[in-house]
This record gives sequence, C-alpha cells and structure tokens, in this order.
Amino acid sequence: MNGRRKAIQGGLAVFGMLLAMAGCDSQRISELEEGVATEADVRARFGTPDAVWDEPGGGRIFEYNRQPAGQRNYQITVGPDGRMTALRQVLQPANFAKVQPGMTAAQVRRLLGRPARTTPYALTRETHVDWRYLDGPNTAMVFTVVFAADDQVLRTASLPDPEANEHRGGR
Repeated sequence: MNGRRKAIQGGLAVFGMLLAMAGCDSQRISELEEGVATEADVRARFGTPDAVWDEPGGGRIFEYNRQPAGQRNYQITVGPDGRMTALRQVLQPANFAKVQPGMTAAQVRRLLGRPARTTPYALTRETHVDWRYLDGPNTAMVFTVVFAADDQVLRTASLPDPEANEHRGGR
C-alpha cells in the first residue's frame, strides 16, 4: 500500500507541475507586448530557446517547446530591431493543414517545433512523428506525420490522445 501511495503522490506532483507550467506560460505571455518587448524581455520570461531560426531580413524565430508532456509549442519572432513582432502557439489545425505530402522533416520541424515522440517502423520503412495538442479548450489530441525513408511526408492524421485522462476510460 505504501508503494501505491508514493506512486499517487508522484503523479500528483507531476500534474501540479504541469498545471503550474501552463499558468506560468499565460503569465509570461501577458507580460510581453508586440512591438514593445525586446529579445532580452523574451529571454527573461521564457529562458533560452530550444531552437533559433534565422529569418530573411535579419529577424529570428525563437522556439519554446512544451512537448512531450505539454500540448503547446510557442514560436516568438524577434525583428531585426530586436523587438518582438509575434508570439504564436503553433500546434493548431491551421498549421497542421500546411503539412503536405512531399515536405521534408526539416520543413515540418520548423513549422511545428520539436515533437513529443518519434517512432520508427522498420518493416514499413516509415517514421511516425507525434505532437500533442489541444483541440478547443480541453480535448487532448495527437497530430501524427508519417515520413517515408527519405524523410518526406507521406500522410498525416489527428486522433484523440490515448495518454490523456479523458481517453483512458476514467483512470
């Protein structure tokens, strides 16, 4: 019984941490104003980005990834003048619709950020890459991109997240 109690307490601690992280993101976002916030402001609120993408004209996009446990990936654009010009949560159906057969893995990675999971299937010579996201305010989903052996998109799918509590039969 003691082991079960520790497991429950550990699960509650992780859940609490995820809730706090989501709350912290909302606070951080509300503190940044487009055209006013600087790169230093962005880094002070979000820390070191997971990736930095150079843009034509001297701007840069900072990726702040919340995968695998989270359901958001933020991309923050800083213009050549050092001021924030955009803050986007990129795991959304409008961005998923941009993923088309023939795109490269690098193109998809830049569009959606780092994925939650990558699963190679040797027999079919495919790799399934998953991003966890919310559809609407609280429906947990997984967007999957299937890549061929040459790292080009074959197809995509969106399905309920099997790891989400609402899809586990009430567990």
